[in-house]
Amino acid sequence: MTETIQLGDIAIDVTRKDVKHVHLSVHPPSGRVTLVAPKATRLEVARAYAASKLGWIRDQQAKLRGQARETPREFVERESHYLWGRRYLLSVVEKDAKPSVRLSHRRITLTMRPGSTRAKREAAMQEWHRSLLHEVVPALIRKWESRLGVKVTGYFLQRMKTKWGGCNHRARTIRLNSELVKKPKDLLEYVVVHEMLHLIEPTHSEKFLSLLSKHYPAWREARAELNELPLGAETWRE
Repeated sequence: MTETIQLGDIAIDVTRKDVKHVHLSVHPPSGRVTLVAPKATRLEVARAYAASKLGWIRDQQAKLRGQARETPREFVERESHYLWGRRYLLSVVEKDAKPSVRLSHRRITLTMRPGSTRAKREAAMQEWHRSLLHEVVPALIRKWESRLGVKVTGYFLQRMKTKWGGCNHRARTIRLNSELVKKPKDLLEYVVVHEMLHLIEPTHSEKFLSLLSKHYPAWREARAELNELPLGAETWRE
């Protein structure tokens, strides 16, 4: 059951779980605040802890408000597009041929039939993004299967509005947000490891965090960088 602590204008959702320590989080993009506490924690103790971190909470929310947001793409000439964390300029070529996308130095060339709509250009780009992810994800999964001693039966790429990845630990499959193609590859790897660890520990328990720290020590930095990069036009959270 979730309870709410109100500190001035800040509402904090409190959840009790089988954990040893209190975890306070400020979630992008809106600055929503959650507090996970050990099951025996009294609400007034959780309130006192949150109050002691009020300055930190406000700092985190201010950072989120100041984050750059990527405006919706129009897929037009000289528009900025991101790939693996680098900025490229889009070049649009109209040609009576099958749509294609080509990457060269600092430029992405999108070839479309004359009079193509924005939706068709977007679809061509998304298909290309998925092909790039399919080139790198299987090798990442194989690498971490041997390190973690788990087996992934399959992975899915999906454009998700609210998170970077997901795991069905019963079916032993993982889902990855196709928007990760825009982020540096090490952040894609962080999400892959995060989701694969859920095959061992399905919840974000103390055990899960311990495993994450063991196998991917820089996970906090990776998560912070993922959330600090320009947000898409949609609303995201980790």
